[in-house]
Amino acid sequence: MKLDWNKLLCNRRLRELNGGSPSARDEQELRSEFDRDYDRAVFSTPVRRLQDKTQVFPLEPNDAVRTRLTHSLEVSTLTRGLARAVAQKLASTERITQEQALSIEVIATTCGLIHDVGNPPFGHAGEKAISSWFQQKLALEPGFFQEFDNHQLGSQLRNDFLEFEGNAQTLRIISKLQLLADRHGLNLTVGTLSAAMKYTAASNQTGKAAHTHKTGYFASEQKVVDRIREETGTQAARNPIAYLVEACDDTIYATVDLEDGVKKGVITWKDLEQALPDVAPEEAKDFIREQLKTAASYIDGHVQKEPELALKGRALDEAKAQHFRTVVIGKTKTAVIETFEAQYASIMSGDYSGELIADSKANKLIKACKTVGRNHVYSSTQTLKLEILGRRVIHDLMDIFWEGASAYTPSGKMSGFNEKIYNLLSRNYRTVFEQALRNSDLPASYHRFQLVTDYVCGMTDTFACKLHSELTHG
Repeated sequence: MKLDWNKLLCNRRLRELNGGSPSARDEQELRSEFDRDYDRAVFSTPVRRLQDKTQVFPLEPNDAVRTRLTHSLEVSTLTRGLARAVAQKLASTERITQEQALSIEVIATTCGLIHDVGNPPFGHAGEKAISSWFQQKLALEPGFFQEFDNHQLGSQLRNDFLEFEGNAQTLRIISKLQLLADRHGLNLTVGTLSAAMKYTAASNQTGKAAHTHKTGYFASEQKVVDRIREETGTQAARNPIAYLVEACDDTIYATVDLEDGVKKGVITWKDLEQALPDVAPEEAKDFIREQLKTAASYIDGHVQKEPELALKGRALDEAKAQHFRTVVIGKTKTAVIETFEAQYASIMSGDYSGELIADSKANKLIKACKTVGRNHVYSSTQTLKLEILGRRVIHDLMDIFWEGASAYTPSGKMSGFNEKIYNLLSRNYRTVFEQALRNSDLPASYHRFQLVTDYVCGMTDTFACKLHSELTHG
């Protein structure tokens, strides 16, 4: 197998590929099709909703602490720079053209922006809450997935819910749920859709490779995935651009979550100076101390020597944490560029099964940052309390809306109460659901479950809490 940039950068859109008319294009239009993808993403509702979705700290009152939107903007920005560096290196050796280099950069920027739109409220805790709702339902009602038992995709249909994955929901949102003119979601190019697929496996085919260890798409999007693979030539391989987006996502959350932890006061700069070398292997301790010293020295040398600028207490800690983030991102970006170049042949043959950061010189540095974040930031009491709240909110809302989704009939005959619940669900999602019941080969219960998960995933933290309060407390 050999991936080909001419196919990977396919600028045809889902609607056109499915027999519809191409998107209208003004004769004076200077944007490429990939530029238009980025603009569609920026103006889309799912991206706007990220401003009130959790990155680490749910329902955070401090506006300086990151939400999913600020995280996604940072990933998008870093991905743009990384993709530009990689693409220009490829262009300088005539492996791609300058036009292709620009397309790679724009696609990467778009994918960085949209990579988290499928995440439910309350961050990764929300994903776990959705999975656990189905697990509890199955434990209480052994026949809950009965319709799946004799279906040829039975195990996949079950796993789509028992191991719910926000990355798969992202593809569903951008290719189907975000209704504009028709059923093709944002109607993005297949080049962008391919690069947006962080994982490539169905839920019953996950494995140990980096690109298959989580679910990449649901059974409901199989035809979309087949079309993407056919047009881009990726088959089951990961798009090369997806490796760059993944590296930037990992870099950002490993570093800025520590920075936000300092802003929140759950960890101090002194704690970081102690904890980061402590969790690193012996051969990496001095290197990590050097990066910490570089960050602190910069602030001490440029800010603290000016009396009118001098900081103290948490403000000084925040400044050092911010510059440490800059130092780590710079080191990691350089290391990832080297690794992409070293692994390029393997990536383009579809054989690469690793992660760029894991195979780079920055691996131990990023791993130490993640470990400290896990031990000191994600496990803080205030974070855990809000995660528990999020789980309760999601479980209760799913209980309520399952009553409406399970009672719906194509004839529209429902009890008055269930009909009221059903009508509270998003009109967009109800339209997609009703079309699926009429046209899909999948069991009806699969689509009923998806109607509930689609609605809950589309909620922001605040909307979910407000709706929960209205429906459970009056």
